[in-house]
Amino acid sequence: MISFKQLPIEAKAAVAAGVVFFSMMLSRSYLAEKLDFRTRRWLLRLQMALFANTLMLMGSLHVWRSTVITFTRSSAASSFCFMLWKIAVFMFLALAHSSFFTLLFLVAEEPYFFSLAAYTCLGAYIILIFFLFTLGSVEQAYKFLAGRGTKAGTGNKNRTALKPVLAVLLTVVLTVVGLLNASQPPTVNSVEIPVHKLPSTMNNLKVVLLSDIHLGPTVGKTKLAMIVRMVKALKPDITVIVGDLSDAEAKIIRPAVEPLGELDSPLGTYFVTGNHEYYTSDVSNWFELLKSFNIQPLHNENVKIVSPKSTSDWFCLAGVDDIEADVLRYSGHGMDLKKALRGCSSEHAIVLLAHQPIAAKWALQERPDINLILSGHTHGGQIFPLNAGAYLLNPFFVGLYQVGQNTFVYVSPGTMYYGIPMRLGSRAEITEIILRSP
Repeated sequence: MISFKQLPIEAKAAVAAGVVFFSMMLSRSYLAEKLDFRTRRWLLRLQMALFANTLMLMGSLHVWRSTVITFTRSSAASSFCFMLWKIAVFMFLALAHSSFFTLLFLVAEEPYFFSLAAYTCLGAYIILIFFLFTLGSVEQAYKFLAGRGTKAGTGNKNRTALKPVLAVLLTVVLTVVGLLNASQPPTVNSVEIPVHKLPSTMNNLKVVLLSDIHLGPTVGKTKLAMIVRMVKALKPDITVIVGDLSDAEAKIIRPAVEPLGELDSPLGTYFVTGNHEYYTSDVSNWFELLKSFNIQPLHNENVKIVSPKSTSDWFCLAGVDDIEADVLRYSGHGMDLKKALRGCSSEHAIVLLAHQPIAAKWALQERPDINLILSGHTHGGQIFPLNAGAYLLNPFFVGLYQVGQNTFVYVSPGTMYYGIPMRLGSRAEITEIILRSP
């Protein structure tokens, strides 16, 4: 039997990842009730950071071999430039790995430069791994089809060296494009949605949808203030925030949240939790903070939105907790559609706020009389090549979907971004939804 010491380093990393994952499951199942709140919060974040880093270690070894070891036998290997290149690759990988730990130590009113650099390297790391894998697969396919799998020669060596060079160049270009795209203000996307049984007195009611702002290591007060200014300029009747507002505890990042107090929609501003609110393990404090800014959390509950023109006309606006609360066994939280829609009958229009598209699907299976669901979570994939995964994992990916005759689902691509300050194949968005009475 092969001992652990005899395993290749990639296999050791995989075993370490499995151990960390098992410890996460153990913590959630058996230690959740035995640990105090603060300890549980730190343990969860530390475990998530360690799990991500052990998985990344396998990719980092491949990057090092492809971009450094491949060239050690070349004539340039002894040059000063090659030494600088090795240092640059090492620093790049170190920054990418450190990004997950910034949530523990580097969250403030405005992002630290280190956090921005670390998450930028993480984004570039993902792109680089993709191109190294893709180009490697193409190379192997070419060898197989050409019948050269067992032959070696100068041409093969040149192609082997070309692969990492091309992957690095593509990564640099796409990283710059992604950074520039994400640095732009969110686009304002205006969408008209017919809402079955919406009173005629509420025709053209304007709802502004925000999602996935992710205040934390790379998004701070300046960006949130910009978003608030853009929302106020739209003059919405209602503003809704459908989760993932923050990645940090309320107390730590409170100064960055203050611009939300300027939102003044006449029919109210409402909030539902996303999965990242539960990762903070600080949902109760977030609810209290948002209430102090006159933002009402919908914690498996609903409110009547009454027409400004007629007090007898109204529709039901409901919100559910994010489904991650059930996974984490977060006490007192979890998606409860029956409770959220208590008092909401099919005689009036129903609009539901649910962070994840999968929750929207489950809600419609239980209550097909819901007329409109507003979600987020997917970020439109945020960066290439993650777009494909986000598309495959969610029943609704981004934009407007019609389900049946009288139901619509709108999925926001996110108003900012999570961690990585880049967007490729997606664009940050503030959604202006115009509700139409049939």
